[in-house]
Amino acid sequence: MEHSLTFHDSAGHRSSGIFACPAQPTDRLVVLCHGFLSNKNSTTNKTLTRLLLEHEIATFRFDFFGQGESEGPFEQITLTTAIDQARSALDLVTAKGYQRLGLTGSSFGGLVSILVAARRPDLSALALKCPVADFPETLRLEFGDQRMAHWKQFNEIPNVTGGPSPVPLQYQLYEDCLMYDAYKEAESIRAPTLIVQGECDELVPLHQSRRLIDAIQGDKRLDILTGADHGFTKGDDFRRMTTLIVDWMTGHLAGC
Repeated sequence: MEHSLTFHDSAGHRSSGIFACPAQPTDRLVVLCHGFLSNKNSTTNKTLTRLLLEHEIATFRFDFFGQGESEGPFEQITLTTAIDQARSALDLVTAKGYQRLGLTGSSFGGLVSILVAARRPDLSALALKCPVADFPETLRLEFGDQRMAHWKQFNEIPNVTGGPSPVPLQYQLYEDCLMYDAYKEAESIRAPTLIVQGECDELVPLHQSRRLIDAIQGDKRLDILTGADHGFTKGDDFRRMTTLIVDWMTGHLAGC
């Protein structure tokens, strides 16, 4: 049902991925993009894989640069590299014959998915879990002026996942993110798009998702889950979030 493989982006970086396929052959597949400081085997990715397989939809999940089993020192990751890897993942599954494609991204992976979907008319559906549409704004709000200055000087950030030690990370990530305008790019998205975010998201401001949904021109829906946080850590919130995404994918990948 699952098998691992590696693939390369246009710059030659090696990425690690996992195909999960239902028992019956299918041309439907969802590419799963994990969040920042996470990996392809996140709880969200594995849960979505299990639920989508029950609907006979294949998945492909992969590690971004320097995370999980993919090549590279994490501190050198950029948004440009992550976009390139997601595009390469979609090219890979297309080459393998999958024709009805969905793309799902969590947080930072949601930002990547927005920018990729804007240039992929072949997508049948897009689902974004608490997407960080404006990463520079989110970083400034999270760190404040003092820690932003520390990051620029020492190339390290606080561990936003709660760990005690700072995380080595080149300031070039922030500078690279400033080159992109996800709201503007979202105007070109044609795939039916779902955004799911918690009402009490402590990392990504709700106004980003509201502005993002306004920018998207086609079929779209924004679901804000009452009381849910960024990680959907309550069991009922997590089940609701994953159910919404799976229902969106199964509904839009159902027909040709």
